[in-house]
Amino acid sequence: MSGFSRLSKLSSDQNLAFEPAVNLISMLRQKDFSSVELTRLFLDRIEKFDNKLHSYLTVDAENALSAATKADKRLMSGNVVGPLDGLPISIKDLEITAGLKTTGGSQIFKDRVPKEDSVVVERIKDAGAVILGKTNTPEFGLLGVTSNLLGEHCRNPWNITKTSGGSSGGAASALAAGLCPVSIGGDGGGSIRIPSSFCGVFGLKPTQGRVPKYGGAGLPIAANHLSQTGPISRSVSDSALIMQIISGFDARDPSGFIDEITHDTFSPTSTVNGLRIGWSSDLGFAAVDSEVLNICQEATTSLKNAGCEIDNADIVLNEPFGPFRTLFSAMAYTAYSQLLENYPDQLTDYAANCIENGASVTGAEYAAALGYVDQIKSVFNSAFEQFDVIVTPTLAVEAFDALGPLETINEIDGREVDPWWGFFPFTFPINLAGLPALSLPAGVDKQGYPLGLQLIGKALDEQKILNIAFSMEKSICLLYTSPSPRD
Repeated sequence: MSGFSRLSKLSSDQNLAFEPAVNLISMLRQKDFSSVELTRLFLDRIEKFDNKLHSYLTVDAENALSAATKADKRLMSGNVVGPLDGLPISIKDLEITAGLKTTGGSQIFKDRVPKEDSVVVERIKDAGAVILGKTNTPEFGLLGVTSNLLGEHCRNPWNITKTSGGSSGGAASALAAGLCPVSIGGDGGGSIRIPSSFCGVFGLKPTQGRVPKYGGAGLPIAANHLSQTGPISRSVSDSALIMQIISGFDARDPSGFIDEITHDTFSPTSTVNGLRIGWSSDLGFAAVDSEVLNICQEATTSLKNAGCEIDNADIVLNEPFGPFRTLFSAMAYTAYSQLLENYPDQLTDYAANCIENGASVTGAEYAAALGYVDQIKSVFNSAFEQFDVIVTPTLAVEAFDALGPLETINEIDGREVDPWWGFFPFTFPINLAGLPALSLPAGVDKQGYPLGLQLIGKALDEQKILNIAFSMEKSICLLYTSPSPRD
């Protein structure tokens, strides 16, 4: 395209596929290459690698290239519409997209093409992003791995025999493999942080209410009461940029915060001197693989060099999964009971089970679960009187084999665990408490698989966890690239 300094290496140097999004945006603004060229780079990689990964459910090449062409005209004229103008991006298939198939990971909706966008997609489009397609998710996001009836289990690019996790497994897998420069995911019990840990990327779950949850007409907000949309990214700066765009009040979501998002709301710095860090190895109840624990502890100690004070956090959560499952399944029933009634044979077993469990929840059980939410908030509030940020492993294990949807982990470090939740004991309590949390790459285990470290902040204090992640970004073994998918 005339006016652009075409980089001959754009099509041949695949390292560009692993550049942080903020760097690619800068290169687009400098006209080092066009949005069409950049979009083709990612579309070509999707075509080459995704038959092994299954990270996308829908690829929208034609409309992506059309949007990129329009972006190039704006870039050439200096008429940039927003901070993402011309940047390719992927969207989790739970976010509805006007004119683009949105399945929700369900066979029931395999041909659904919405007529409107979710509020998050509206904001992403208004910022000028080019949507490559919709990434893989378990049915309605109801599982910690990415398996559904629409195709094969989503795979991990570090080893395609391993799971990418879930429910934003497609988003993290696509990003780690260089099939997009940044992804939009969602997190209702760890669904951003689980795959981010397994795939060696950054994943941020915002404070509950920070990002509006309006998903389109007819989609109940109740289904997302524990969930927040957030970024999965290659750098902390990428996460901050996406948060700047998608956060802020929307009148269609009355549960959101009415707070002003300014230019400086999410601006990470490496100034963390004097911050008090509370380390918890198990939150008082979790079984954790010893290698995971050792690597995460070692990564945490790097904060001492940045001037942080680190001490053990005395946090004890009493059997949190029962209340979580009560609320999670009741909300699933609220949202999807009609599907169980009308399409029972088209639902996955895990989705049907979750909805059925929700149907059996009594009013007393639901009220008791809400009471537990108050208790867990109190536990964390007490911890934050002593610490600025709480640090834990993101997950209890490394990525395991991509088998059936419920064939996960039954034992960790010699302790029997529930296969539904045992491998992510550190993530779902944060959803109950409504707190922001970020998973960042902490290193790799002996097999070369990535492991994540979780930073937990006070409500509406994403800034501190972004700052800490930013300070750690280059001081520990962070994984900006992944090998091409391998078995």
